[in-house]
Amino acid sequence: MNGRRSPVAVWLGQVGILVRKELLQIVRDRALLLFTVYIFTLDILLAAGNAGFDVRHAPIGIVDLDRSAASRELVYRFRAPHFEARPLNASPDAAGRLLDEGAIHALLEIGPGFERSLQRGQEAPVQLVIDGSKATLGYLIESYGERILAQESAGWAAARLAREGVDARSLPQVRLQPRTWYNADLRETWFATISELVTMMTVAAIFLPAAALIREKERGTIEQLLVSPLAPLQIVLAKVFAMTLVMLAGAAVAVGGIMVGLLDVPFRGSPVLFFALLALYAVTTSGLGIVAATFARNSGQVGLIVLLIVMPILFLSGSWNLVEGMPAWLRAGIELSPLRHFVPIAYGIVLRGTGLDAIWPSVVKMLALGTTLFAVGVWRFRRQFR
Repeated sequence: MNGRRSPVAVWLGQVGILVRKELLQIVRDRALLLFTVYIFTLDILLAAGNAGFDVRHAPIGIVDLDRSAASRELVYRFRAPHFEARPLNASPDAAGRLLDEGAIHALLEIGPGFERSLQRGQEAPVQLVIDGSKATLGYLIESYGERILAQESAGWAAARLAREGVDARSLPQVRLQPRTWYNADLRETWFATISELVTMMTVAAIFLPAAALIREKERGTIEQLLVSPLAPLQIVLAKVFAMTLVMLAGAAVAVGGIMVGLLDVPFRGSPVLFFALLALYAVTTSGLGIVAATFARNSGQVGLIVLLIVMPILFLSGSWNLVEGMPAWLRAGIELSPLRHFVPIAYGIVLRGTGLDAIWPSVVKMLALGTTLFAVGVWRFRRQFR
């Protein structure tokens, strides 16, 4: 061989040199470095702090026109930590204005004769007026309220049967025995942090390669690279590989240091498989960033284009919302979202501990879509500088 390197080795060696150059540039670019550190550290912590769909200390106004032992018992059930009961010595109309002002989230009205109706075995209506401007909070308050009233009603029914000499336990009953797998306590923090991690990986996979290419345009060095003995594919691969290494390092800090280390999120699967597929996702999704860079002339434009690309990807992924709740015309486009295919991979490996045998359909779809996007990005880059 006379010490001569093969063309493939020379080609890869040139890519390696470009990768080192890109890593040095991102270290020197303080704004981009700070952005990368933020999305893999503080952003994950903020997502964990905002996680949770439990009602906590929701202010609820109480208008008790019965003022009986039964009404006081019912009011007592609307207590902390879920509710913050605020007895109101006002008419229902006056109390309703507090809902308009946003001072309370709900209004419980107990009419006169409430206890007397229950003692007679009659229906005792109670009105719960809920502020529906915050739809999720309103739905949760309604669910909590219905559960509380159902328990109160069951207690009065059992007491009446006992007075008549009937044991309520002897009556036919349907008992639900739920079994919750993978997240027995339904900790929203586990879901929220993984969701935020894959979201930030998507943003970084698109934005970082695009920013690297735009930086070459703004500095006027892209032409120098193109007239050098380098192929356009080498230039693109170098930027993608360098940014992928940065993203993997950030993901390692996010998973090991923040999620597992600080937030006690379990990691039940194979770390090797997870980070291998994470790298594959980053490389393939970066094709969208290359496409964005070919349409932009400066950093401001590329930021706007990336935003236009990222938002549909997130909304069609099933990470921020339920795919089953989407209209039919919108569900038809979910297969075009790269994140849609990575979400089951991430949750499967981290929370369920699944292996490649269970998630390979998502891997194949992600690879097929990502390869197409990457090819389109390289084609756009070559065409732009012909």
